[in-house]
Amino acid sequence: MRSIALLAYTAREHAVDHATHAAERLLEEGVTVYLEDGLSEFVRADVRERCETCSAREMEKYADMVITFGGDGTLLGAAHLLIGTDVPIMGVNVGKLGFLAEFPVTALEESLMQILKGNYRVVDRSTLTVTVNGVTGYALNEVLIDQASESRLLELRALVNEHHVADYRADGVMVTTPTGSTAYSLAAGGPIIVPSTDAFCITPISPHTLTLRPLIIRDDSEIRFTVLNEDAEAKVVADGRVIATLRTGDTALITKGEHPLKLVKRADSTYYDLLREKLLWSADATRK
Repeated sequence: MRSIALLAYTAREHAVDHATHAAERLLEEGVTVYLEDGLSEFVRADVRERCETCSAREMEKYADMVITFGGDGTLLGAAHLLIGTDVPIMGVNVGKLGFLAEFPVTALEESLMQILKGNYRVVDRSTLTVTVNGVTGYALNEVLIDQASESRLLELRALVNEHHVADYRADGVMVTTPTGSTAYSLAAGGPIIVPSTDAFCITPISPHTLTLRPLIIRDDSEIRFTVLNEDAEAKVVADGRVIATLRTGDTALITKGEHPLKLVKRADSTYYDLLREKLLWSADATRK
């Protein structure tokens, strides 16, 4: 590992502190460290002077790996810049739950040393592409068709491979990847999907008809949502970023992204270990 870029959620003081410590340790091990320019402003001068600085968009040019310090949102921000590249992302969790940023700060130094020794896995995670009126966006977790006004339900027609699936009357509808199945979709009642599964899920948000339930589909499907309401307006949101607006008769096309995202995982753990840890599935319900 010759060069590593560091990116942090600078609004969280501890994220900057841990990123600074990581930079120091990596420099001691002879690694070239690139600080994302937003982070560079907050790092101590004596550390900053020994590092290189680059913009977030330039990280792929210089780094063999990107390490983010924050929560899942920080990692998602880096993911949007690195989808389609061969640069893997390691997420250090300085937040709360952290499904994507799964490396704990309590074991930061040990994790860094294991990375430098090559004791880690790189996994490919499916992504989504959404196209609306010539505008294209990308998502690692989910694409959401959301109501622009909270006072009005959306009416959306869903087609999968040109087959009419349902007409949703709901607060919104999302298509989620297996990676995103533990994010917004899970909160909306969707299932957990193991990341190696070749599937997506269509999850309605507070549907007016209670029989409309999450639907698992093949990930090579084409999903189309068309707005049916008169004088309606909806937001198309990719991993929390609004990329376009839908109006009556407009259609959003969602397909599997051509390029997966590469994530760094611990060599000694599995996805099931992560579920037990994050969702407390190993807790003993009988213990008082």
